[in-house]
Amino acid sequence: MTAIEFYTKFRRAMSNEIGTDFDRHVLACIFSISASEFVLHETLAVSFSVQDPDILAWLKNTFADSLSPDLKNTFDATPVISAEEQSLRDLLMRFRTRRSSCETLLAMLIARRAQRANHLWQDLGLQNRGELSQLMTSHFSALARRNKQDMKWKKFFFRMICTEEGSRLCSAPSCHECVDIHACFGDESGESAFARSLRLNPSVNISLPVLA
Repeated sequence: MTAIEFYTKFRRAMSNEIGTDFDRHVLACIFSISASEFVLHETLAVSFSVQDPDILAWLKNTFADSLSPDLKNTFDATPVISAEEQSLRDLLMRFRTRRSSCETLLAMLIARRAQRANHLWQDLGLQNRGELSQLMTSHFSALARRNKQDMKWKKFFFRMICTEEGSRLCSAPSCHECVDIHACFGDESGESAFARSLRLNPSVNISLPVLA
């Protein structure tokens, strides 16, 4: 099943009681890209990196009618969390805006997906960087305000972690004097997972999700 097909199933299964329409869109995006890649990671538990039993129960219940039996059973594995992922998870947890269960889940999901190699917005299954910025402003507002120079989010997260731990992320005295400045502030355009899914599967008769 493609990412866009998973997205449609997840949006239909998700209760209107779960956050705003944008929240449901974001969660469906993250679940979709993770579920479409689960074969690479063996289990959805590993893809999502969710260990909290209450959140796992919520996930199973929310998507009870959307997942095949072989996918449902993969929620039960215990993911291994690296020190880097745990540091990012801790950072996001501290900066949750409303400290809701939705934000707790987002902290876990973002920390896990940030371990992948693409732009973070792409590895979250979002359509563009603007959606990631909106997500950060809505659910991690105090942290988002600290990104005053609009640094790439993944770079910004780990710069924050290094600062808190008293280490330097790079040897340059300031970003403006760094020869690799574009690595932190450069272009973040690219193809979304949904666009790629439709391009590789032109027979899929589904439109890209569009928010009102």
